[in-house]
Amino acid sequence: MSYSNNMVAADNSEKLVAWTTQANNIAHQLLWLIIHVIINIFFFLLGIVDTLESHLISSGVLKKYEAINVEKLHYLAIVVDSEDVQKMKVLQLLQWLADIGVKHVCLYDTEGVLKKSKEIILEKLSFVKLFEEGDENFSDPRVMSLEFASQSDGKDALARAANLLFMKHLKLRSLGDAQEEKIFTEAHMVEALKDVGSSGPEPDLLLVYGSARCHLGFPAWRLRYTEIVHMGPLNSMKYGSLLKAIYNFTLIRQNYGQ
Repeated sequence: MSYSNNMVAADNSEKLVAWTTQANNIAHQLLWLIIHVIINIFFFLLGIVDTLESHLISSGVLKKYEAINVEKLHYLAIVVDSEDVQKMKVLQLLQWLADIGVKHVCLYDTEGVLKKSKEIILEKLSFVKLFEEGDENFSDPRVMSLEFASQSDGKDALARAANLLFMKHLKLRSLGDAQEEKIFTEAHMVEALKDVGSSGPEPDLLLVYGSARCHLGFPAWRLRYTEIVHMGPLNSMKYGSLLKAIYNFTLIRQNYGQ
């Protein structure tokens, strides 16, 4: 009889554990669902506010955005997700930038889709010219200098710069120079990139159009002091949001270290 009671007690205990585990799982799933719904509602409301603010900026209701000191923005980089590239959207974006007064722009996407379309872009936009070394000081108000870049540019540049440093290392070794002179620093790498013609100007501001909140492989050595802003998908780009991003950048006080 005692054995039978023990069996019943053990069976009840197992059922209680199973029920508790199932209840905990349901509670966790319900909690996760609630958190997910709250986050979605938050971003939905944030999107409505952003759209409304963008519309007010575009329509000129918010007057402060009309007074932008665009001269503080010497070089702007636009990073676009390769899967999100739409030529008409890119052309519209460049036209907006020209209207704002931006003079130097780099267009970047990982796969080089924009670079393959540069002839079309240059043909469609009469105010655009290809960026050349020294264009940072170019100030023709009628012309925008435009650079095209992709991830392959960065990989090739690093390979050529590393090869150049390796050859310098072999030369130092053959000459028997002191060991400290064989140690390469960031300054050496920057100089090597400049020697192979891949240093490029450092953007003051980088705008990312795409789902990812990162620079998508834009050459890191050109981003030491760059402000990075995620703008959302290119398909839903807004003039007001662009104007706001540039305006906010002009208000930033940048302290450069030695």
